[in-house]
Amino acid sequence: MRLKLDENLGEVGRAVLEADGHDVMTVRDQGLVGATDTQLCEVCKEEQRVLVTLERDFAQTLRFRPGEAAGIVVLVCGRRQSMVGILERIDDLIHLLREQDIAGALRIVEPGRVRIHDPR
Repeated sequence: MRLKLDENLGEVGRAVLEADGHDVMTVRDQGLVGATDTQLCEVCKEEQRVLVTLERDFAQTLRFRPGEAAGIVVLVCGRRQSMVGILERIDDLIHLLREQDIAGALRIVEPGRVRIHDPR
């Protein structure tokens, strides 16, 4: 799967996802740190990469339409984001990627569940 990690996920997320065989780019790799959410979505659409982020704003399907993009994954780590929590959600994402085609849809990965908005 072609993925783009938002700036809040860093190199640890990249290493884990690449080790599982995914093609991963980061916002930092491309000098997109500080880009607007709209700009980031446009870049992901052009590159056909699923955006993986901790930012819940991307779950607003009227503003960011997952069907018009390659897809969006929002990782929810609870009230306090910690490296352990982030790695747990990335592990959940890896299992999800092995089971489902997530292209063109929104997945909200939370502890113990995945919410799906698939406009197809």
